[in-house]
Amino acid sequence: MPVNQTLAQYSDWSYFSAFALYALALLLFIAYYVRRLSALEARMEARAGMMGEKVLVGSGASADSVADAGRGGDSVAGTGAIPDTYDANEHDPEAVAEKFRKAASIGAMAEMVVYIGVAVHLASVVLRGLSAERFPWGNLYEYISVFSLFAMVIAAVVLRRNEMRIFWPWLLTPVAALMFYGGTSLYAESAPVVPALQSFWFPIHVSTVSIGGGIFLVSGIASLLYLLRIKQPKGREKGFFGKLAMPLPSAKTLDAIAYRTAIWAFPLFGLGVVFGAIWAEVAWGRFWGWDPKETVSFITWIVYAGYLHARATSGWRNAAAAWINIIGFATMVFNLFFINLVVSGLHSYAGLN
Repeated sequence: MPVNQTLAQYSDWSYFSAFALYALALLLFIAYYVRRLSALEARMEARAGMMGEKVLVGSGASADSVADAGRGGDSVAGTGAIPDTYDANEHDPEAVAEKFRKAASIGAMAEMVVYIGVAVHLASVVLRGLSAERFPWGNLYEYISVFSLFAMVIAAVVLRRNEMRIFWPWLLTPVAALMFYGGTSLYAESAPVVPALQSFWFPIHVSTVSIGGGIFLVSGIASLLYLLRIKQPKGREKGFFGKLAMPLPSAKTLDAIAYRTAIWAFPLFGLGVVFGAIWAEVAWGRFWGWDPKETVSFITWIVYAGYLHARATSGWRNAAAAWINIIGFATMVFNLFFINLVVSGLHSYAGLN
C-alpha cells in the first residue's frame, strides 16, 4: 500500500523536535542540578557557621545543652539546627532559601519541557504509523523511537514528585543519545514492513518488550545512582563524585526505585518473550529455535530474575544486587544493538532498511 509522505514528513519533524526538546530539558536539568548543588553547599556552610556560634556560646553553657545543640533536632547527623529538607525551609537563611527557590523554578521549567517533548514524541510515533497504516515499530529506527517514548512516559509517572526531579538529567542523557543515534545512523523512511512482520502477534510482541525495556532503563539508572550514593553517603560526600552525589536522594530511595520498577518490567519483558515464541510457532512452526536474539533475550530475563531473587535475599540486597541489575540492562542493550546490527538471524529485518 502507498505511504502517505505528508504524514511521514510530519512524523520526522516531530521526532527531531522531540529530540530538540529533550536536549533543551537536559540542559535545563543540568542547570537545576548545579543550582541545587550550590544551594545544598550553602546550607552546609550555614550549618557550619551556626555550629561555630553554638560552640562559642556553649563555653558558658552546660555540657548537656551544647550536646543537644550538636544533635540538631531534625538535621542530618547532628550538623546543626537547619533541617535537611528537599526545598527551602523556615530555618534556612534568606540567601540559602533564595538559592533553593531559583533551583526549583528551573526544575519546574525543565519538567514542563519534558512533558511537551513527550507529547511531541508521541505525535511522531502516531504519525509514523498512520503514514504507512501499520504499527510503527518495523525497523530499528522506529523501535528506538518507541523504546525511548515508553521510557519517558514511565519516567514521567515514576518521577512525578518534585524531589525526584534530580533523577531526570541521568535519564535524559541516554534517551537523547539513543534518539540522536537512531535519527542519524539508523533512520529509515516510512515504508510497508516485510512479510515476516505482517502478523497479529507483531504489535503485541514488540510493544510488551518495548515497555518492559523502557522500565528496565529507569531501573538500571537507579541502580547506577544507588552505587554512586553508597560510595558517597549523604552528608559525607567528598571530591568530584561527592559533588555529583550530593543532590541525589538517599540510597534507600534509589534502591526502592530500581526494585519497584524492575518488579513491573520483569513480567512484561517475560510476556514479550512468550508472545515472540507464540509468533514463532505461527510463522515458522516452532516455539523456540535458539535464534541469537531469542537466546540473549532469554539470558536477559534470567539475569533480571537473578536480580529480583538477590534483592529479596539477605546478604545480597545492597551493591551485589544492584550490579546484577546493571548487568541485566547491559545484556538488553547488547541485544538491542549488537544482535540486530552485527549478528545474522531471524531478527535481522529489525535493523537498517
